[in-house]
Amino acid sequence: MKQELTEFLLGYKKLVILGIGNELKGDDALGTFIVRNLNKPSHKIVSIDGGIVPENFTGAIKKENPTHILLVDAVDMRKAPGSVRMVHKEEISKYSISTHSMPISFLINYLENGTGAKIALLGIQPQSMELGQEMTAEVKKSANNVLLMLKSIILP
Repeated sequence: MKQELTEFLLGYKKLVILGIGNELKGDDALGTFIVRNLNKPSHKIVSIDGGIVPENFTGAIKKENPTHILLVDAVDMRKAPGSVRMVHKEEISKYSISTHSMPISFLINYLENGTGAKIALLGIQPQSMELGQEMTAEVKKSANNVLLMLKSIILP
């Protein structure tokens, strides 16, 4: 996983990390959790908490003129809770991805066309997305591991 993420980020000049999710729905909060806990080391990295309406942040993302955009979200991949993987654009239709009003594939296509950036979706398998629940221990552990992995790749 780290190697795949490192290869995706190779040569980035400006990275936008868009966390997606609903902090009131258990493991769906993981994208939001990650961007809120990522210390931004430089002007080359922008983290945005897109919440449940990431499409509302397309203007802000375009203004940043990123070379790379990393979306982080809960993705039901029918794997063990906390499983992490890069979900390629061609695979998105196979999975149930979080709880947004706009399909994530539309958002990715819109951002690709509007920015020309390289875009990837980092998905973490949720265990529970019940309203009013906290993130489960297994998913929170994975989210923390993703944070550490991101920091090890992007911190100078």
